[in-house]
Amino acid sequence: MYATQPAKLVRPRNGRMIAGVCAGLAQRFGWSPKAVRIGFVLSCLLPGPQFLLYLVMWVVIPQEG
Repeated sequence: MYATQPAKLVRPRNGRMIAGVCAGLAQRFGWSPKAVRIGFVLSCLLPGPQFLLYLVMWVVIPQEG
């Protein structure tokens, strides 16, 4: 048996709203992009570095293609 390779974490060119971070995470883990975006927005209501983490992922995660 061969193990399937997991999808790479990249920011897609299509289907993104701002930078493609949420769409890339959703694509990588097989989640709905809408659910990831809603989860991110709701998490921003809590104290913590969520917005800074988004900016770091924007820089670190490569763009597709």
